Amino acid sequence: MTEQAVEKLSEAQIEAGLESHPAWVELNGEIQRTFEFEDFLGAMKFVNQVAEYAEREQHHPDILIRYNKVTLSVSTHDANGITQKDFDLADATDKLVG
Repeated sequence: MTEQAVEKLSEAQIEAGLESHPAWVELNGEIQRTFEFEDFLGAMKFVNQVAEYAEREQHHPDILIRYNKVTLSVSTHDANGITQKDFDLADATDKLVG
């Protein structure tokens, strides 16, 4: 099975994607969102769910954990920028928190 190449999105496509994901921002060639939870255990539960998704999809975000806050930063390294895969990850992680 050959993996298809993914294409970097245009600025207009990125802007449209961000309009559909208002909690996410573009920063330094990535999309990023900070999630806040009641406590550390809630944050870690979320991180584990993100890890399961990332492994299944073979698309891994950078994760910063600060007690009850988790920041995800994502871009597609193979495309050297933001792709639809990044917005798919944004969708999936947004659904994890309802």
